[in-house]
Amino acid sequence: MITSPDGTGSVASAGTGRRYDLTTLEELEAESIHIFREVAATFEHPAMLFSGGKDSVVMFHLAQKAFWPAPVPFPLMHIDTGHNFDEVIEFRDRVVAETGVRLIVASVQDDIDAGRVVEQTGPGTSRNRLQTTTLLRGISENRFDAVFGGARRDEEKARAKERFFSFRDSFGAWDPRNQRPEVWNLYNGHCARGENIRVFPLSNWTELDIWNYIAQEGIELPSIYYAHDREVVPRDGMLLANTRFLETYPGETAHVERVRFRTVGDATCTGCVESDADTAEKVIAEVATTRVTERGATRADDRISEAGMEDRKKEGYF
Repeated sequence: MITSPDGTGSVASAGTGRRYDLTTLEELEAESIHIFREVAATFEHPAMLFSGGKDSVVMFHLAQKAFWPAPVPFPLMHIDTGHNFDEVIEFRDRVVAETGVRLIVASVQDDIDAGRVVEQTGPGTSRNRLQTTTLLRGISENRFDAVFGGARRDEEKARAKERFFSFRDSFGAWDPRNQRPEVWNLYNGHCARGENIRVFPLSNWTELDIWNYIAQEGIELPSIYYAHDREVVPRDGMLLANTRFLETYPGETAHVERVRFRTVGDATCTGCVESDADTAEKVIAEVATTRVTERGATRADDRISEAGMEDRKKEGYF
């Protein structure tokens, strides 16, 4: 990120006295692109997590910019719970077909079948926590030494503790007290065998920044991010999509609402919000007035305990 000594983002052209101002989005874009290039120069086997959600789509768009006109020099990896929204999987496969990027799918179902994890069943359960085992297996089997994730610091308090380069030990565990200093945009990517770095190029972005960038760049997203009519089941203050994966409690009934999704995850624990925002500009107007993050408002898996996300990150989750 280029800034003047006064921190305004303005720099003077030598000998001309002219000033060139970077917008907030341009500064964020430049910072993210710098991170991508730093990883490509430092690590031998990086990969990018890609779910088809808005953050991973923006992250992939930035990676394409970082290495253009060359192709993105690392594969995408999807940690597949098997309980996905159909629209998101269709979008994921279309992106792969159109760009020619290599896609690795690490399946939670494979770990269930192999007995490495045990699936809980019944209303209120999800496979989301099982993703950690599948993620660690995918990293180990493919010998990835760096993995990009689309997490942002404004999403959740545990993610606010992350650095751009987040060190993970040989067990995939994260210790917030054992992270490396990052001063003057210098990053330490040294890893011993079995260790890896989780890299977060969107760390300084907010949900509003993401949507402003989507509108500015004309980035396509899965249709469920925009207002549509859908059968939903109210539960714990959220609206869960009535998909084939959702088991209902006695007395729960589905009804149709005009909704959109703020985030995308396992269909059994990702809620939607009532909305008429069917364009990026209308979503921006909604996000600008909200006071609750998308994870706080629509992710049931984050409500397991006060420190639920941090506990999962210590086990190896993103």
